[in-house]
Amino acid sequence: MRVQHSEVPVQTGGPVRVHDVTARVREAVRGASVREGLAVVSVPHTTCAVCVNENEAGLVSDIERLARQVLDPLARDGGFAHDRIDDNARAHLTSILLGQQTTLAVHDGEPVLGTWQSVFLVELDGPRTRRLHVQVLGE
Repeated sequence: MRVQHSEVPVQTGGPVRVHDVTARVREAVRGASVREGLAVVSVPHTTCAVCVNENEAGLVSDIERLARQVLDPLARDGGFAHDRIDDNARAHLTSILLGQQTTLAVHDGEPVLGTWQSVFLVELDGPRTRRLHVQVLGE
């Protein structure tokens, strides 16, 4: 079994912004020289997320709106305790909901994605320089 790890820097916009990192993930998978296996795409940050969805302008805008507003009821109901320390509790909590990694199948040396699927890094507390980790395992 072969295991290859890549770290990809991503300069994000913000404070909430969806970044299509599909091309960079494809490049990392191709560079791993694994024909069949899995690619784990993750971020080692507690205020951003990784997900797979359609890169359509309206949907990207909806994802950004969701990230900004999903926790509004909690914010109105007394706020967030973490905001007393570092005014970014919403970013931390939203990253829990969206997730910080996704796993893709690798077939014929390529990540398996549907016609309309893209890999997104979702910045929730930017702008920042983030690290996207791509670990490819297989034969």
